[in-house]
Amino acid sequence: MTSILSQAKDLFPYTRDLRRDFHRHPELGFQEHRTTEIIVKELSNLEDMVIQTRIAGTGVVATLEGGKPGRVILLRFDMDALPVTENTGVSYSSEKVGVMHACGHDGHLAIGLTTARLLHAGRENLPGTIKFVFQPAEEGLGGALAMIKEGILSDPIPDLVLALHLWNEKPLGWIGITDGPMMSASETFQVQITGKGGHGGKPHEAIDPIVAAAGIINTLQSLVSREIPPLDSGVITVSSIHGGEAHNVIPEEVTLSGTIRSFTVETRDLLLKRFHEVVEQTAAAYLCRTKVTIVHISPAVNNDPKIAAVLRRTASELFPQAVIDQGYRTMASEDMAFVMQDIPGCYCLIGSANSERGLDAKHHQPEFNFDEQALTQGAALLVSAVYELLKD
Repeated sequence: MTSILSQAKDLFPYTRDLRRDFHRHPELGFQEHRTTEIIVKELSNLEDMVIQTRIAGTGVVATLEGGKPGRVILLRFDMDALPVTENTGVSYSSEKVGVMHACGHDGHLAIGLTTARLLHAGRENLPGTIKFVFQPAEEGLGGALAMIKEGILSDPIPDLVLALHLWNEKPLGWIGITDGPMMSASETFQVQITGKGGHGGKPHEAIDPIVAAAGIINTLQSLVSREIPPLDSGVITVSSIHGGEAHNVIPEEVTLSGTIRSFTVETRDLLLKRFHEVVEQTAAAYLCRTKVTIVHISPAVNNDPKIAAVLRRTASELFPQAVIDQGYRTMASEDMAFVMQDIPGCYCLIGSANSERGLDAKHHQPEFNFDEQALTQGAALLVSAVYELLKD
């Protein structure tokens, strides 16, 4: 393992330069055309790598057969940027106004290509097959499902899957590898509340959807605090409310939108069921009608305990001074969950913040940037874990 870490450190200039190039040229979901060109170019330099392109539009799948027979491991790396205007001031800032790698996917791509290079170098002693999946449109646009529908989980069928995320919620030197659910299921909702418009000075002649909306919002908050077991977790956030245009007019309609998050199937089912009941029954109490639209974004990311244990052991041996956190969970969501629904796997988080250097802005913020030493840690961990899992 120390040899792998040493090799990853030697490749740091390569990894860093790739990351900065991707950062300078960000592309939104399903628009990652230049990104795909760079990925294909780098993978094409590796002999015997079988490359498939245009999977779900801009996705890439590359397959590397080792020199010995064995299991198939799928490694996934997301590609897309966000509609954020960068405010970091770094020399490699985004050259595309209003688009930025504000979540670390540029780093994931660089880690993926470095991982491919390292595993390719040792392919004669690799007892198995590796599928490198470079996925478009992770940021809520359905990229994982689109790639699954186009066959990334077949020919060959993966025996297990791995992925990681650079994590600015935690400092460099922290690694999160949790058994079971560790990133939440996610839904978005929109609620249209319809009443009867009228004069603001004559509310008795109207049916006020704003008052109904207030009642719905207040009642929804009790679902988590009073109906979810205290040792479980759930979130219902109303993040947008629109209705009315004039100070003296009661509108006919109000629209609410937001998100629902949960870790377990039981909690998810309960929240969705009770959400509908609360919205419809509370609105009815105010004589209003409702239309509820819920979009399922992803299930929870659920780590296989046996695979997670191998990754924790590997991380501890690679990085003896690191903090290996086996209980960390987050209400952020990830469409890698779809890949892991039927295939056992592990999704780990690599601490990437460095407050002393001012690299501690949170994900999706214009100031987001991370300590690039985390790139080496991520690549070394994935490569070492592949060898350990194939050996086991």
